Amino acid sequence: MIAVPEGGEVELDLLTESVVEGVLVSGTAFAKVEGECSRCLEPITDEVEVRITELYAWPDSTTDETTDEDEISRIENDLIDLEPVVRDAIVLALPQAPLCEPDCKGLCSECGGRWAELGPDHGHETIDPRWAALQERFSDDNNEEK
Repeated sequence: MIAVPEGGEVELDLLTESVVEGVLVSGTAFAKVEGECSRCLEPITDEVEVRITELYAWPDSTTDETTDEDEISRIENDLIDLEPVVRDAIVLALPQAPLCEPDCKGLCSECGGRWAELGPDHGHETIDPRWAALQERFSDDNNEEK
């Protein structure tokens, strides 16, 4: 429903620090997101800013040898891959059901119109199918008398 658009920019403000077991990366990531309201399907744009703190372990360090492959990020060929960490942090910060407005009323279940655009007197007359024949009978009598 909402995501960073494909090819969208993610701004990073990071500090990298060499520590005994690897490189500690900390800072923030900022991105503009686009999507649609989960109630009325109107397009929405928003911004997300997340805090990131991640340790990248040196090859053959104690941390590297004592943790599972998916437990901690690793330095490979003197490079660190920020993409998985930034992506996961941003995805977790996004709302599961984004709304265009906090009090969005959604769509009318009968006609599909947005409640925000429909008047307060908007409604749909529904007739029980068991009484439909009787309704037709009386409306024909009324039309003939006029």
